[in-house]
Amino acid sequence: MKTRGALIWDRNQPWSIEDIEIGEPRTGEVKVRMETAGLCNADHHLVTGDIAMAGFPILGGHEGAGVVVEVGAGVHDLAVGDHVVMSFVPSCGTCPPCRAGLCNLCDLGAGLLGGAAVADGTFRVTARGRGVHPMALVGAFAPYAVVHRASVVKIDPSIPFEIACLVGCDITTGYGSAVHTARIQPGEDVAIIGLGGVGASTLQGAVLSGASRIFVVDPVEWQRKQAEKLGATDVYPDLATATAGIAAATAGRMCHKVIASMGRRDGDDLEAWMDLTARAGTCVLTAMGTTLAAEVPLKLSMRTLLQKNLQGSLFGGGNPHEDILEVLALYKLGDLDLDGTVTKEYRLDQINEGYEEIHRTHDLRGIIRFTDADR
Repeated sequence: MKTRGALIWDRNQPWSIEDIEIGEPRTGEVKVRMETAGLCNADHHLVTGDIAMAGFPILGGHEGAGVVVEVGAGVHDLAVGDHVVMSFVPSCGTCPPCRAGLCNLCDLGAGLLGGAAVADGTFRVTARGRGVHPMALVGAFAPYAVVHRASVVKIDPSIPFEIACLVGCDITTGYGSAVHTARIQPGEDVAIIGLGGVGASTLQGAVLSGASRIFVVDPVEWQRKQAEKLGATDVYPDLATATAGIAAATAGRMCHKVIASMGRRDGDDLEAWMDLTARAGTCVLTAMGTTLAAEVPLKLSMRTLLQKNLQGSLFGGGNPHEDILEVLALYKLGDLDLDGTVTKEYRLDQINEGYEEIHRTHDLRGIIRFTDADR
């Protein structure tokens, strides 16, 4: 079918809204009519080159929600009309990592940035006669998507699409980094670095986990105010101020858990994050640096003598097919405030304006709302 999508053809180029063609779902795949897509900072990393896919052009978008309109052979647990969320990490449930409880590290994820469909290694999207690489095997910046069953989670149809699209990455990543990866325990002190879309849900996960004191570091005043509304006990504009303040508040013991949740960061601040981490504590990394960065300054002796842990976290370290539903259940119960996360809606052809405005104003999140004009 012919439709339109937001493509980039090279690094540091604006998104281009143009005609694309999407193939029919094959074995193990479904076609989804997209209703909303999140303007996640990870897609902006495609523009800057901090995240490199296998080639160009790239169809952006890895956070999306919509309705199943066609089901391929071999898919028996989804039907036309089901409301679904795209999971930016596929999870098959049967490979060795999935069976070991590492569903966020599913073997299918090896092709996450490759662009070819995991079902058969071919391209589902073409533009100007060339194969298109959909971001994270999803390509949510188009009004339709053909994706593998492993990348789709059926949800309660009462969930608003503007909320549903965000749990395919940011919200679940932040919540899971606090609950699953950091495993925050009641009474622990926690520091969160960065309060964007991931950081806001990290903070709420820390609150639900029973953290005693929650220290948030963010240079933007508006986001520090948001942090206080969401349950932060102390907020700081920078790491130096935070280090002094946390040391005073904890009698020098610092934080049991530190979670770096900003959108993008190089390794220069890693030692400062570790300085915020208590003896035998854990520093969790959800922040993305460029894939080309190789050198990180660390005082290795202190890591040994103080037994500090450094832990990466992909998609919150959990099971996408379970965690997405858990987060949405908490939202329906009123335990997770997600309504305030979406600050503005944009049309597909406003995508460049949307990213520019989000980066300029530091709002938490924007989304694309697809209309019949896009299709």
